[in-house]
Amino acid sequence: MEYSLPKDPVMLLSYVNTQLRDHYKSFEDFCASENVQSDAVEAKLDALDYRYDVVKNQFV
Repeated sequence: MEYSLPKDPVMLLSYVNTQLRDHYKSFEDFCASENVQSDAVEAKLDALDYRYDVVKNQFV
């Protein structure tokens, strides 16, 4: 069974930030491991006015 990322942008934000906090050193590592395109995730979160912060390793 293949898992897909949450479609809802707010749920996606929560999921991605939790994964970054608990399992990944960077957004790049997350995308590679989850086999997702960073542009697509960033576009959805940008619609909520969230951008990836490299220092915090979170979308803020």
